Amino acid sequence: MTAPPPPLTGRPIRFALVGCGRISSRHLEAFTRHAGQAEVVAVCDTDRAALAAAAERTGARPFESLDRLLAGSDADVVALCTPSGLHAEQAVRAAEAGRHVVTEKPMATRWQDGLRMVHACDQAGVRLFVVKQNRRNPTLQLLKRAVDLGRFGRIHSVQVNVFWNRPQEYYDSAAWRGTWEFDGGAFMNQASHYVDLLDWLVGPVATVQAFTATLGRNIEVEDSGVATFRWRSGALGAMNVSMLTYPRNLEGSITLIGEAGTVRVGGVAVNRIEHWAFAEPHADDALVDQANYDTESVYGFGHAAYYENVLAALRGEAGADTDGREGLKSLELLVGIYLSARDGRPVGLPLEF
Repeated sequence: MTAPPPPLTGRPIRFALVGCGRISSRHLEAFTRHAGQAEVVAVCDTDRAALAAAAERTGARPFESLDRLLAGSDADVVALCTPSGLHAEQAVRAAEAGRHVVTEKPMATRWQDGLRMVHACDQAGVRLFVVKQNRRNPTLQLLKRAVDLGRFGRIHSVQVNVFWNRPQEYYDSAAWRGTWEFDGGAFMNQASHYVDLLDWLVGPVATVQAFTATLGRNIEVEDSGVATFRWRSGALGAMNVSMLTYPRNLEGSITLIGEAGTVRVGGVAVNRIEHWAFAEPHADDALVDQANYDTESVYGFGHAAYYENVLAALRGEAGADTDGREGLKSLELLVGIYLSARDGRPVGLPLEF
């Protein structure tokens, strides 16, 4: 890797938003929350209506291609909110143009593409950030602190459920949705943030075995799946994913069972602590109720807090919480899940030694 990039100080950090679809609004809301520190100077989309709406909302200069944006804007950072299969090539091009990169989840749909993104940003001396906004949810922050404090003792069992509904109309709304090339299935797309919790909270996974199926939607990829895990620590766990839940999103949850504690964080999107029990009391026990929040959206409200760390890292005031290498951890798990489902066998991790 080249020398660390110089910090950006003394002015707002300039962002270009590439991809003006449904997730882009979360990024724009975050930039508004950080007004004075972040400035949107360019927006980009191949859909002219979406591009015009984003330009009107932000006052930023519109571009119909990434190449034109890179040539015609002075953005410090390119934020990728495009279909997942485009992230790798776009990140590499942005890095080669000397721009820092923020990419939505998953960072890529192929393992080698994720490695290529990290290498390109290293070579160019720019930063790569991978969006993991769910980590910033107050419920999960409280759970993470309990794990880090050792309150569970040894963790024995982990259960993750993602029971949501994505109707056929959702997949039909754009040609890239539900495809292997640009989207990925229920694990790769909708449940990606929940796969991230497996390593972030519990630690490295040693072995994964998975089954996937397309049971109710006319798409290339899976709408349903199950996976089992053995962690290097010896813990066992399972993940159940369905985009066929009738009639609407039902549950996004994680349960940890340890020798000295049991916690279940549930709700529609890990937004409510439904069970919290430890052998030893702690001051955090009084914070459970205030950590809970209501949400109509499965995205949560973590993007603004996520960008707080991105801005601090770019100013040289903090390390990046979820850089490219951190993003590779969940991508590796995702690829392991798909390899196992394809080949009908357990897959050992890491993928490369």
